[in-house]
Amino acid sequence: MADIKGRDLISVSDLNADELVRVLDAADAFKQALKGRKVRQSLAGKIVALIFQKPSTRTRVSFEAAIYHLGGSPITLNASELQLGRGETIGDTGRVLSRYVQAITLRTFGHAEVEELAQAANVPVINALTDLEHPCQVLADLMTVRERMGGLSGLHLAYVGDGNNVTNSLALGCALAGMRFSVGCPEGHEPDTGIIEFARGLAGSNAIRVVHDPREAVAGSQVVYTDVWTSMGQKEDHRRKRDLEPFRLDGDLLTAADPEAIVMHCLPAHRGEEITDEVLDGPRSVVWEQAENRMHAQAALLDLLAGG
Repeated sequence: MADIKGRDLISVSDLNADELVRVLDAADAFKQALKGRKVRQSLAGKIVALIFQKPSTRTRVSFEAAIYHLGGSPITLNASELQLGRGETIGDTGRVLSRYVQAITLRTFGHAEVEELAQAANVPVINALTDLEHPCQVLADLMTVRERMGGLSGLHLAYVGDGNNVTNSLALGCALAGMRFSVGCPEGHEPDTGIIEFARGLAGSNAIRVVHDPREAVAGSQVVYTDVWTSMGQKEDHRRKRDLEPFRLDGDLLTAADPEAIVMHCLPAHRGEEITDEVLDGPRSVVWEQAENRMHAQAALLDLLAGG
């Protein structure tokens, strides 16, 4: 299997199917090693820059914790603290930071910014979220599903709600993992057309479906996933809520899934909006394991891309 050290991770599709398995295996290994306090210090003496142009809880803490566990040092930077706030290009920022650190993560709005950063930097760049994709989240999601289900191939993951960056990355991740993926969303809230077509090219046209009926999307699925209806930076309005209300993940909608289906949400959750308390806190929810696995999946990425 090809070594991925030194590469960037801007999209889930930067990995092939074998490399995806390798990352998930490394995440499992890190999680087990952490329990036994035997984590390999592969980032000892190394520094990782974490740039945030969007606020964060899970992404910031999980990345910082992963870096500390691997023996490295994180430097967390708010965009307002950098010359980015005074007009310096993201490319020039990448060129400079590459002289100081051994890897860079960026959480931002425009996907083109993380692409520009990666093109300019000569150290690995990791997409910690853009408006188009959220690859680190989906690596943790697939890790969680595999833990619970014992595998990925052939499973059906259904997403209901607004077609956003998580939906886009789930389509790519499921395609690489050999899973079926269905999206249930209102008209006008579909995921990115180009990404859906690319995922269909990887998995086959019948494996990736976008429908406008939530029960049709969820029917028979082993994993049911949702996310907030209004992503950061989007305008919240009554029409959006009205359109998405039939796609709320509640106990009734869950009855359309497999009786043993698990429930996922990447958080933060707006309780009572896109998901009800009974489902989020219910026995089929793996949301808190999913949140924990962000740290393990990102540690695996850092180890494989930048570890010594």
